[in-house]
Amino acid sequence: MTDYIGLTWDHPRGRRALEAASGDLGDGDTLRWEVQSLEGFESAPIDELAQRYDLLVLDHPHLGDALSTRSLRPLDELFDSTQISRWADGAVGPSISSYRMQGRLWALPLDAATQVSARRRDLVPNAPKTWDEAVDLAESGLVATSVAGPHAFLSLCSVVVSLGDDPGHAGAMFDRPIALRALDILTSLSQRAPEGTHGLNPIALLDRMRDRGDIGFVPLVYGYVNYSSDSVAFGAPPASDGRVGSTIGGTGIAITRRSEPSARLLDHLAWLLSEPVQRGFIPQHAGQPGLRAAWTDAEVDAAAHGFYSATLATIESSWVRPRLPGYIPFQSLASAAVRAVLAGARRPDDALDEIEERFALLQSTPIPLEQKEPA
Repeated sequence: MTDYIGLTWDHPRGRRALEAASGDLGDGDTLRWEVQSLEGFESAPIDELAQRYDLLVLDHPHLGDALSTRSLRPLDELFDSTQISRWADGAVGPSISSYRMQGRLWALPLDAATQVSARRRDLVPNAPKTWDEAVDLAESGLVATSVAGPHAFLSLCSVVVSLGDDPGHAGAMFDRPIALRALDILTSLSQRAPEGTHGLNPIALLDRMRDRGDIGFVPLVYGYVNYSSDSVAFGAPPASDGRVGSTIGGTGIAITRRSEPSARLLDHLAWLLSEPVQRGFIPQHAGQPGLRAAWTDAEVDAAAHGFYSATLATIESSWVRPRLPGYIPFQSLASAAVRAVLAGARRPDDALDEIEERFALLQSTPIPLEQKEPA
């Protein structure tokens, strides 16, 4: 008999379905969930959390640190290859591939999300299709940018992807001319944003859009199906020459090294990722499923006011962040540098120089190859 403890993030999308499904797993095993803030989910040290919990709901950029500290169990040692192949074939976008490293799977893609646009239907009847159109709309004072915490850097990455760059995959973090152009776009948008919006995380930003009515459009913000309604619509971000850029987020459930998962716990996790549960139980409990079958289900989409059909193409083409040891603090530092540029407190070239220097240091720390546990 084992009492398992999991850690998820404190929002209905992150906790309600997991809590509703927890409790008695059978044969005396139980599972309960504790929660942390969105900011904790984005930045808390994964090795420390892994010492206290059996299950962790995490984002894929934590994998570099998790593998370097051997904090997680590889799931291919716990689930058979046929099951993993079914999940890989069924996951929406790069939701499951973002949790693969060193040829192994480290988390199950319970929840899928990426940066999309959000608008108030009454204030912005037609979403801007290009960055030029978004900048023009910003003159009205109705456009807010998601730049709190790590999101300034993530927004920059998404804009550069839309402009044709592939961040971090050619040695350097950015193509410099493209990054300068992207910073100029974000600066033009941010300088005209409604007062007090720069410090809001995505949840608070969407709360304000829904409740106060002074935000008409956010060009890049992580999609939350919970806010899709008759008044708030989600869709593709602005594009450049038809190319959309978006940085995938979402969450996966990982099993820590401290845990000795029983067959009942593994069956429970497989149940959460089963197609009927992803199409029924998860969306019925405020969740945002990770399987394409749920995203393409007409009833699920209709109940979500068209959220899934409007954002499916965006998540399918979304960009996956680097997964290197030390990436999370790098992301925080890079985001602070971007915010300084947006506020006019720093030259764009100087900020990009620092980001590139830090990224070069990041790449100099290799991840140790995973070794199988001795028999």
